[in-house]
Amino acid sequence: MAKTKDNTKITYEIDPYNRLIINKNGKKSELSRFRQVLDGRFKIEENNTVSYHIKAPTPQGAEIPYQVKLQGKWSLSEDHNLCLTLNKWGRQTLGDKLTLQADIIDTAKNFLVFALTTTTKENTQSIYILKLKGAWQADKNNRLTFRVQKEKGSHDILTFKGAWKINKQHQIIYQYEKAQLIRKRKKIHTLIFQGYWDIKDKGRISYVLDAQSNSVFDFKTSLGIFKDKYIKYEVGIGVGNTLSGTGARSKRTLTLSGKWKIKKGIGLIFEVEYANKKTSAITFGAEAKLSARDSISFELKNELNKKIGVQLQLSRKTLDGDGLSFLRFLKSKEEKAVFVGTGFSW
Repeated sequence: MAKTKDNTKITYEIDPYNRLIINKNGKKSELSRFRQVLDGRFKIEENNTVSYHIKAPTPQGAEIPYQVKLQGKWSLSEDHNLCLTLNKWGRQTLGDKLTLQADIIDTAKNFLVFALTTTTKENTQSIYILKLKGAWQADKNNRLTFRVQKEKGSHDILTFKGAWKINKQHQIIYQYEKAQLIRKRKKIHTLIFQGYWDIKDKGRISYVLDAQSNSVFDFKTSLGIFKDKYIKYEVGIGVGNTLSGTGARSKRTLTLSGKWKIKKGIGLIFEVEYANKKTSAITFGAEAKLSARDSISFELKNELNKKIGVQLQLSRKTLDGDGLSFLRFLKSKEEKAVFVGTGFSW
């Protein structure tokens, strides 16, 4: 809520077509003398602030500027619409909550992109884009969140309260159901996150969208199961409003299929194939020793040479190339265990 120069209170609303409504009496009203619907578009500016650009003031609203700057806190509604709770102005208590009827159309590594449908008073429809900048991260309940970048290092958090899963291409997908604006039919929306899996710590697995910007989902898990053709984790996801206690818990079995290899100077790697046959490797250090029937037993470590609580046994059939060379090297050594990892060669 704001005040004009003549101390008149103003309340902002959004109509079903994402147009800004100004109420001059300070509260919601259907009376035209108080309520003005303004044709225009929202625009994201620096630090993810937003303004509403008005196409042309109406005669009775000539004192309204061509641009209304709005400041507040971003959030995601239960129906996956984009919300802005306006900051309090002057001595007012709470700001207005504006809900934009928007569809999520892209989850780029550092952006969250929405499409908004609007219409003019002449019933001409158009679609435009709003793009928020920030970083993707997981919360303490393993839910997907987008941290909206704000000024002075602060951020707002948009929480996706449903449960995610992974597809056959090992990508994270998130689905939600939403009614369409005009026909009111419900439609299932599917979001696909482009990234790769990594394992650095005990009881944790990460899905990296962009390591440089810290767009990484770090999921807390039980201890992983590592076999010759797969890695498997159990992940618990908090669903719904966990803060109010109305949420539930959903379990996901996360299985990565791939192939183990030993690379000189790199270490033990697990190659995973993603979409379009693109591969990415999860890299480990390890203490290795011979076991029965020409198998190698590995105690896995991360890049800091810290054990991650996982043991793995690979047979001779599983290993080829550098792996067979390493097997011959182990046989020639008298040590009980040999380290394989970055900088180590044989």
